[in-house]
Amino acid sequence: MKAGSSTDAGATASDAASADGASGAAEASGGRLFVVATPIGNLGDVTYRAVEVLRTVPLVAAEDTRLSRRLFARYEIATHLVSYHARSGRDRELELLEHLRSGRDLALITDAGTPLVSDPGGELASAWAAEGGAVVPIPGASAVLAALVASGISAARWTFEGFLPRSGRERRDRLSRIAADERACVIYEAPSRVPATLADLAAAAGGQRRAAVCRELTKMFEEVVRGPLGELAARASAGGIALRGEFAIVVEAISGADAAAHATDEAQTAIDVGRAEVARLAAAGVRHSDAVRRVATATGVHRRDLYRPD
Repeated sequence: MKAGSSTDAGATASDAASADGASGAAEASGGRLFVVATPIGNLGDVTYRAVEVLRTVPLVAAEDTRLSRRLFARYEIATHLVSYHARSGRDRELELLEHLRSGRDLALITDAGTPLVSDPGGELASAWAAEGGAVVPIPGASAVLAALVASGISAARWTFEGFLPRSGRERRDRLSRIAADERACVIYEAPSRVPATLADLAAAAGGQRRAAVCRELTKMFEEVVRGPLGELAARASAGGIALRGEFAIVVEAISGADAAAHATDEAQTAIDVGRAEVARLAAAGVRHSDAVRRVATATGVHRRDLYRPD
């Protein structure tokens, strides 16, 4: 399909967005910031609307212009590209904002998928929206949704965690929340860290919790490995999963029975910790009743639960 071959050959990006149902943000001053989803692997997954917008805007800000040129070459898009990535700095963001303020449209794309979702662009979109500018979504391929539907895990309700912290308390806390969540969860992970993350998930959620490891979705070497977390962790550590490419891990929600048991365990832990604090205060000379009152106020644990049984 050559540029200008459609019946709307003379349309601007603004016209294309309006014709396809863009919001009333068209009345906002300045140019429009089009947040354009691009394929996560297979270049055939781009939408007609995305191609039309990328052809008709005067400028496209891309996470990696070298990768974006492959898409542009496939669909004969000649629009000027500038780089805009996590290390671009404030100066590039200000340049793009000035471009929008001048009344000219701008399209934002990343290496794959939808910008702003574990990808750069959030600061630019937030800044332009704060100025009352129009931010127009151009939806398309999504690694999160692709992983969910390929996982074989029931996901009527789900969460997206992106990349987990590498270590420390924050990582442990996130793993604990995932383990206790009554919604399925999607996690992105770097290839080299997949075995460790699967092992940590198995330790937090239990080795029998079902999960799916999705690799290179929509690409030539697409692979989805399903099974209990314990088995997946062992398989990844033994080299049974190729640790190359892009990974998304889908973890099953906690069952109703397990959720109730987990809540009971957490409540008992809070009581035990509270009782220990009461004992510490009492040993320091605080009246027992005052110690109970202080700890109950600080923790939310009921006073009656802080009195140790005889």
